[in-house]
Parts: sequence; C-alpha cells; structure tokens
Amino acid sequence: MAYLAHTAHYQFLGLCMGIVGWILTFCSVGINEWRLWYVSDESVITSGVAWVGVFRACFYSHVVSNMAERCTFMSITDSFLPVDVVVTQVLIMSAVALGFLSNMVAGCAMRKVYFGLGKRRSVQRAFWAAGALYMLTATSAYVPLFWNVAAVLNNQTIGFPPEYNFPPAPTSQGMGSGLGVGIGAASLITLSGLLFLTYRYPKSVPQAEAQDSVEPSQSSARLVETQSEPRKSVGLRSISEDRDESNGSNKGEDNQAFELQENP
Repeated sequence: MAYLAHTAHYQFLGLCMGIVGWILTFCSVGINEWRLWYVSDESVITSGVAWVGVFRACFYSHVVSNMAERCTFMSITDSFLPVDVVVTQVLIMSAVALGFLSNMVAGCAMRKVYFGLGKRRSVQRAFWAAGALYMLTATSAYVPLFWNVAAVLNNQTIGFPPEYNFPPAPTSQGMGSGLGVGIGAASLITLSGLLFLTYRYPKSVPQAEAQDSVEPSQSSARLVETQSEPRKSVGLRSISEDRDESNGSNKGEDNQAFELQENP
C-alpha cells in the first residue's frame, strides 16, 4: 500500500474550505438582509428601509409595535409568496443538508488516505463522491442566490398581505449582506468540489519513499552481519601483556655493564 498522505494536501485544504462554506451557508439562512427595500413612505417603516430574507420580512418601526425591529415569518405554504421565494426556501435548506453530507463523505475520503484504508478504486471513488456532492451543494445554493440577485436588479415586488405592513412595491432595491455571505460560501464549496474531483491516486511509490523504506532494512541487515562476525584483532596489545613480556624477556639476561664495574 503506497503512502498517500502527502498526495492529499490540497484535498485537506478543500475539506477545510467545505466546512467553512457549509457554516457560512447555514449562517446566510439566518440573515434577514437578502433584499433591501427602500421605501418613500416612512409613516410605518420609520427607517425607510425594509429587508426580506429567506423566512422573515423585517423593518424598523416605532409605530406598529413597541419593539424597534418587527419581523414576520414567511412560510412556504403562504399563497402570496412568489416562486423565487419558495424555491429559495427549498433549495437553500437543501444546500445546508447536502453540505453536511458532503463534509462527511469528504472526511471519510481523507481518512482512507491518511490511514491507508481501502484499495485504489475505493479511495478514488470516495474523492469523486465528495467532489460531486460539493458541486451539487454549490449548485443548490447558487440557484436561489442569483435568482434573488436578478429579482433585486429587476426591482421585483412581493404582494405582502396587510398584516405585514409592507408597501405594495419598493421605490428601489439593493442586495443585502445575506446574498454576499451566501455567494462567498457557495464559492468556497465550489473550490472544494474541484479539488476533490481533481485528486489522482498515485501509480507507484515515489523514489524518496522507496529509499526510505529500503534503508532501514539494509541498516538492520548490516547490524546483524556485524553482530554475527567475530571480532578481529587490531594488533593492539594491552599494557599488562607488554609488561609481562618485557619482564619475561629480561629474566635470563645479565647486565654486562654491572659485571664490568664489579670485575675490573
């Protein structure tokens, strides 16, 4: 089994971007500022700006209620909602669910790589599945996001009932922070999908890794050989042996100079 961890650095980055993109997608659902409605009549909407989100329509007012911000929930079953708002509610929540599934599949694919689990085909299929799910998640987010952008640019109105206290139509519209966060999240998820789809399983173990795998075995074999071989003498003798030999060689010899002094 080839060592694969070093081959998936970009895919690990893609997983991180996918997680961040999924969190931002979830956050964009809770942001009410998708469409900014600028109104001329400030008798009810005292700030002159109302905003329409995915599930709520809000504005600031000190006339309708004691609270500064007044929000009304929009259900998918409301008959007055246009098609673009209904599609937005369905697809953006589908993107949240698909994003969670994509991150789970991508995490399993990275686990196969880092722990060397599965064969070549199973690893490659796991990365392809994660990439395909990421791209499907991004598509589910792009469609409602750009549909709302088109509605803002065309100044399309929503026929709110009287209890919403919204005007029949805004004088102009602007894009809110919810659209910006959603588009940024979808872009991150798209990059994640491309990184996972471009992963390629290595055909063979790189040379550096092969050498690393061979060198320990060679060094262990050399160690066994050196341990099995008998120690060779290096021609060095101990000091005690030299002393014994010198003493033994001088035991049977007379000092001639001493004899000459005693016997002139």
